Amino acid sequence: MGKLDGQVALVTGAARGLGRAYALHLASLGADVVVNDIDLHAAKAFGEELTSETVMAEIEARGRRALGIEADATQRDAVEAMVRQVLDTFGRLDILVNNAGGALGTPRSTLASDTDEAYLDYILDVNLKSTILCCQAASRPMKAARYGRIVNVGSQAGLWSGHTGDGMPYKVAKAGVIHYTRVLASELGPYGINVNCIAPAWILSSRAVAQGRNTPEIRDRLLAQIPLGRLGVPEDCAKVVEFLVTDLSDYVTGQTIAVCGGYVCW
Repeated sequence: MGKLDGQVALVTGAARGLGRAYALHLASLGADVVVNDIDLHAAKAFGEELTSETVMAEIEARGRRALGIEADATQRDAVEAMVRQVLDTFGRLDILVNNAGGALGTPRSTLASDTDEAYLDYILDVNLKSTILCCQAASRPMKAARYGRIVNVGSQAGLWSGHTGDGMPYKVAKAGVIHYTRVLASELGPYGINVNCIAPAWILSSRAVAQGRNTPEIRDRLLAQIPLGRLGVPEDCAKVVEFLVTDLSDYVTGQTIAVCGGYVCW
């Protein structure tokens, strides 16, 4: 028996990278998993090798049911339709992992005093707005069931300034995700719904590796700032998600856990 047997999980941004790790880990715990992404074949963009043709097929190979939904999580109509499809297919929704987002694009500037409005809107939409829309849609069936587990994905960038004004849109968006988690947890607690957040730091996702994070120069610079002495891997984050969606965290809500090897020390 798996810890999540009989439960249904929806993971956004799950066609590659960290989202894929969450989806596969939840399946290994017994959950049926809905894989959402704006492109269900997104792994190809960064050379991430799957063990089957799609993430959905990987889940099914683990003996669980899977559903893939291509949808833009920044669009309310698309999100509402996605949740309806989950309920029509599985009849329930127990777990939501809001992973869609990232420090995407190649803006002219990300300085706090100099970011273009269009880029600011884009980053706030893909990180914060998408989280809010998915939480709103998923919380309704969870309220009716008087049970649910929501895990929002923030970032270490949302926990501190980094001592520089650079990266402002992403830092502010993820800080918003972290505080929205607290506010939503306060509302949904009486319904038996736990809402928490993880804040990954320097993780070797396929996109991060493709962008150079594992090169000797960058790796050595980061390792000097990480007390545990290594960069993280997606499974490090997936294990914390496991804690937050199982009975291990029954009395934990409104919290943010930094998955950072000690990089963010208070």
